[in-house]
Order: sequence, then C-alpha cells, then structure tokens
Amino acid sequence: MTKVLIPSGALGLGYDKDALARGIAAKPDIIAIDGGSTDSGPHYLGTGTSKYSRASTKIEWAGLMAARAEAGCPLVIGTAGTCGADSAVDWLVDITREIAAERSETLKIAVLKSGQSAEHITEQFEAGAITPLEVAPEIDRALIESCTNIVALAGAEQVQAALNTGADIVIAGRTTDTAIISALPLQNGDHAGGAWHGAKIGECGALCTTNPQSGVILIAFDANGFTIEPLAESAHATPHTVSAHMLYENADPFILYEPGGHLDVTCARYKALDDTRVRVEGSVWHPSDRYTVKLEGARAAGFQVVSLVLVRDTHYVAQIEDWTADIAAKCRAKAEARLGTSDFEIELRLIGKNAALGDLETANATPAEVGVLAIVTAPEQAMAGEIAKMLNPYLLHHALTVEEEMPTFAFPFSPPEMSRGAVYEFCLNHVMTLEDPMAAFRLEVIEVGA
Repeated sequence: MTKVLIPSGALGLGYDKDALARGIAAKPDIIAIDGGSTDSGPHYLGTGTSKYSRASTKIEWAGLMAARAEAGCPLVIGTAGTCGADSAVDWLVDITREIAAERSETLKIAVLKSGQSAEHITEQFEAGAITPLEVAPEIDRALIESCTNIVALAGAEQVQAALNTGADIVIAGRTTDTAIISALPLQNGDHAGGAWHGAKIGECGALCTTNPQSGVILIAFDANGFTIEPLAESAHATPHTVSAHMLYENADPFILYEPGGHLDVTCARYKALDDTRVRVEGSVWHPSDRYTVKLEGARAAGFQVVSLVLVRDTHYVAQIEDWTADIAAKCRAKAEARLGTSDFEIELRLIGKNAALGDLETANATPAEVGVLAIVTAPEQAMAGEIAKMLNPYLLHHALTVEEEMPTFAFPFSPPEMSRGAVYEFCLNHVMTLEDPMAAFRLEVIEVGA
C-alpha cells in the first residue's frame, strides 16, 4: 500500500493546517502537490514566471517542508512556478534554499527540468517525431523558433527517476497533473489503473469532495484500487463527487491519456465506505506501443494597451453594440490612414453584458450600465499606444448619430490608456515521441541548506 498526502490543488492556494496535521499523523509515504497549469493563460509560460505571490508561496512551501520533515517522507511538486519552465523551477529552488537556510536544515533536492530548446524541437519536428493534437495550430521552423518557452509534460517515469535519487524534495518542471501522485504507487507495484485513476481524482486536492476549498486529502493505493479520504472536518467524499472529477478538464469522462498509455474507467466501481471515504476499483490502464509527451509552447503575440469607459446613459446602453461597432470601424479607418498599416487589432468588450461569452450569451436583459473595455494589440508598443490615444475621444464623446448632442462618458482613470506590455499566445498543442522517457528531460541533484 502507498499513501499519498495531497495538501491542496496547487501551491499558492493555501491549505488547512489542522487537516495537514491529520495527514502527517497518518504516516504518508509521500507528499505531492501541483505547482500550476495553463489555466491562467499563456503569459506565465511565455515569460517563464509564476502567477502566485512569492511571499505566499514561501510561507506555504515552508509549511510543507516542515510537514515533510515530520512525516519523514519525500515532498514532490510538479509544474513548479505555475508554468514549469526552467526559470520557474529555478525560482522555487531559490525559495527552497532560503527556507532550508532559515531552518538550518540540509536537504537533498532533485531538480527535474522540462524546458526544450527551439533547436531540439525543430529537429524533432523535421524528423517526424512531433504530431499535432486536435485543434493544434499549423507549425513550422519559424513558429517554433519564435517561442519564448517550450516545455514537455513529464509523466510518472520521470518523477520516479527523481524519487530514485533518494531526494528529500523533488522540484519538477512541467508535469501532467497526475504524474506526481501516480509515480510512487506505480513504482511500488500498486494497481496501475487505480494509481492513474486515483491520481486524476486527487490532482486538485479536495475539489473531489463536498468542500472543494478545504484542500487536504489522503489517497491510499493498493493492489486492487484506491481509497480517498478528505481530511478537513467539513469535507466528505461521496461516489458522486469522486466519479464526477473525471469530467474535470477532460474531454472524455471515461478515458484519460497520459505519457505511455491511457486510463479507462468505464468499469470503475465507486463505493462509500462511510460518510467520508470512498473506495474505487475496476479502473484499467492500457500501455501504448510508443511513449509520447505533450508539448506546450508560448510566444509573444504583440503589445497591448487597454482603456476602460463606463456607459450609463440608457439610450447608449440599449444600443451599446451599435455604438462600439461604429467606434471600432471609425477608429480603425483613422489609424490605418494615419499610420499606414492595418497590422493591429481593436477589440471592445462589453463588461456586464456579454464580455465572457460574446455571441454565445443567452441572457438578453438590458443592464443599467456597461463597462466598455477597449483592447488595442499591435506589433509594437508605441503603435498600440498611438491607436489607443486615437480611440480615446471616441470612447469619451462619440454620438450614435450626427443629429444627437455630443455625449460624455466616464473614464475611471486618468490617463485611461494602460499599457499591458508584451502579450503572449499558446502556439504548440502537439505530442513528441521519445525512445527513452528521460530523453527530453534533465535531472540534477543538489544539496541546499546549512
């Protein structure tokens, strides 16, 4: 049996300290926590930085390092620093050094990096080792070389290699969410289907319970399946909450693809052991005949300047789509004529009406006021700023018709133009075939602390 303690869905979200203490008392074999994902957009991979506060990360990580010392087991984090880029891994390693020094503790750290050079990925692409997933963009050498960061998603095998160093802590770059949880149960010979299934269910901590924000769960893996137990007093696992998590971030509620194979939970059985714990058996792991890892890449997509104007006049709110469409068309024509280029974008999003869903919005009620978020994207920062300033008088005074008096709307800031700097886009959604699971990854063991 292998016990995996999962403190939270991600480092930076916080965790219940009392529940964590109960987890430590249960004598886990490993403490595993995710460090990030692509949920927050391409900026973090594009820049190789973390979305979470350094101060918050350090406090939470210090608590987990202390928990590791008390439990006497390894601590592993995957997708360190939100994006798992090499620079984000280094960022967390530096935080770990600080904490170890402050605790006067000497630690062995296994650092697993997932970053890929554009040159290597280009070679693999031209050799036919890279294939697109669904809705993947067309790629070529120029696109690959334009990426500011490319990462490969490590699976269980790479995490196992890091654990096999005997490290106290494993700090891994981009991994699949399940890899850090499934690695040790698989290595210990627990049920393969159960290991992958339990890892999927536990990837977001207590999200698979009746109290998703409580964080801490314990999963016990064995030869036939797994048992999941939330550790916060207010959290309960039920067959419904556990089985439902297969729908989370997954196109198929029964199939989950990972490096080296896929999980099938079609025949899985979920049984409540009591009002807190759920037992799961019947999941099946199918190894594949080739080992592939997913690639993620991000690149700069231009520079942005944004403005915000508040529209409350009932006449303009009622016709806000016509008003913004007229503004966008007129400002585009002026910018093209004065700057001599059409290589830019003007987008006006209606905050409070359909900013989230756009044309898919079904609620048609007219709001009392609308915030119009103007987004100008251009290849150069100066150009984006010029176009945003051309847009300014339209947002402030543009009338729907020539017969109407000139209106005045409200800018909440002065100046209203706010530079966002460089913006990024995801540009790789592909898999790369590896002859050796470690071929795309680098493992280094260091000693930190006193």
